Amino acid sequence: MTAIKAPATVLVTGASGFIAVWVVKTFLEAGYSVRGTVRSASKGDYLVNLFKSHGDKFQYVIVEDIAKEGAFDEAVKGVDAITHTASPFHFQAEDPQMLIEPAVKGTLGILASAHKYAPTVQRIVITSSVAAIVDPSKPSGTVFTENDWNSFSLRKVETKGNAAAGGEKYRASKTLAEKAAWTYLEEKRPKYDIATINPPMVFGPILHQVSNPESLNTSVALLYKILQTKESDLTREVLLTNNLNFVDVRDVALAHLRALEIPEAGGQRFITAGGAFCWQDPLDALQPPNPRGIPGIGKGLIHSRYDASKATKVLGISFKNLEESVRDTEEGLRQRGWGVKS
Repeated sequence: MTAIKAPATVLVTGASGFIAVWVVKTFLEAGYSVRGTVRSASKGDYLVNLFKSHGDKFQYVIVEDIAKEGAFDEAVKGVDAITHTASPFHFQAEDPQMLIEPAVKGTLGILASAHKYAPTVQRIVITSSVAAIVDPSKPSGTVFTENDWNSFSLRKVETKGNAAAGGEKYRASKTLAEKAAWTYLEEKRPKYDIATINPPMVFGPILHQVSNPESLNTSVALLYKILQTKESDLTREVLLTNNLNFVDVRDVALAHLRALEIPEAGGQRFITAGGAFCWQDPLDALQPPNPRGIPGIGKGLIHSRYDASKATKVLGISFKNLEESVRDTEEGLRQRGWGVKS
């Protein structure tokens, strides 16, 4: 597939999300024009103001319901490439179909719209997740690669239905959405190819519109919760929660850009992961001056990990470490007046 280069026009779906705003920023700074889809004019206007230095290089269109048939038909017209980031990410759904249906229909919808109405599109990059890769039943120390698929969560949701854990419902939605994308490509054989970006928990500075800590994206909200936890509640059990993995949002955004620009990225999945951690590690990253928890308790802990070597080799990503990402996340929270416990 021919490489995509600036000043091409890229459609970013779900442009007001935590990851997506950084994707938009990264593309604009690389010289692209960006058309973003948002659910409301207020979200779009926020982005127009955020990126006002880029003038009319950023524009938005409203797509209220990504699961609606033909939702993206107008949005895709005239663009050269697409990054599809729009998908629900939360653990509160009682019925797993509340997550699965919009994730799958939204993914298939953007692929179908591009196939029908965007003959100029050469590649679509889909924001997937390691949720589509991990098998939570595997022991600590397991190393997952792009060859792995999460069948465990699918079985849990199939057998337990509404009683399945929230995390399993979310992981099933990401697995089914990504599988649907690859199946569509195989069956329909459109002119474009696809690549997927599969991050774990995503930390980093906040650019998107968020009015209070309760509205933070899920990953940063979990980090914020730990940073806000009273010292007496920072038990060994909490601090030593293992098999957690992170990546910085700026690295994820760069991966989306590179996955569009590099011809060899087509047809590939890319794990984007900066490393494994337990909850003591972010506390250690912010020390000194105020040690919290049980400093150093996480050293030597065995984690399951994700092999991100393909993203490094093919996309040229050099991942930020946990200390830098956590410090920048915490600084962004403070700038919004959401200070952490000291």
